Amino acid sequence: MTTPQTIADYLQQLRAALKGADPAMIQDALFDAEEHLRSELAEHPEESEAAMLARVAGSYGAPEEVAEIYRDTEVKVQRALRAPRPRAGRGPLARFFGVIGDARSYTALFYMLLALATGIFYFTWVVAGLSLSAGLAVLIIGIPFIILFFASTRLLALVEGRLVEVMLGVRMPRRPASAVRELPLLRRIGAMFTDPRTWGTLFYMLLMLPLGIIYFTVVVTGMTLSLVLVVAPVAQLFGFAPTTVNDVAYFWPLWTLPFSMLGGVLLFFVMLHLARGVGWMHGHVAKHLLVTTAGY
Repeated sequence: MTTPQTIADYLQQLRAALKGADPAMIQDALFDAEEHLRSELAEHPEESEAAMLARVAGSYGAPEEVAEIYRDTEVKVQRALRAPRPRAGRGPLARFFGVIGDARSYTALFYMLLALATGIFYFTWVVAGLSLSAGLAVLIIGIPFIILFFASTRLLALVEGRLVEVMLGVRMPRRPASAVRELPLLRRIGAMFTDPRTWGTLFYMLLMLPLGIIYFTVVVTGMTLSLVLVVAPVAQLFGFAPTTVNDVAYFWPLWTLPFSMLGGVLLFFVMLHLARGVGWMHGHVAKHLLVTTAGY
């Protein structure tokens, strides 16, 4: 591989060296490299980009060396993201009940509850932003407003990425997308509008509202029903009627009480498994829409 003569060449070679790696890691690596190289260039304005790259090759590293460092670090990051699972036997019952010790199930359950609030916010932000952008497009302030709106959605994508990574355990970028700053301003703005990540982010934020409603409804309904099935038999044993219609108390037959409690406990474990599955699915949907682009 030839020695890079410009920062753009360096980033292109680094991207090529990281081909096939996690897209979130590639985004972080490209941003870190560009920030470091540009800070070096700013500190030594008398140097050309080629001279600066030759000077920092020993300290920061060639693109291939930097890519290898990031690949090694990514192994540790992926290992840290995997929530420790309890030791369980190989039987289906052991795997089914072992989910109670899986921390990722509880964080995914909380994310499903939180998704309603974030979904409402994202949906409102996108709809209001697109509406105002369309309305102001005929005015002078329309273009700057549209640019700021799209930039804000990328910032929100980073925030959502942190939530997804922490709660769902799917690797997401910690840095914004890198942009080649040598390009003219209009070409950089055009690249933002043609980047699939921009439209994927908008679609994700619109999608979060129906998903948030579904997630919230499923969790609240499932957990409430599980609690009722467990608590109602105990309440009935102490004289409280689990069902009252028109001020008339109806008591469940005694032989159904053990089955009710068992059903409630089993439903709780089913909800944990469901939350873990939904978390895995949603995390990969978020990664595809918020991170993955054709360039990776």
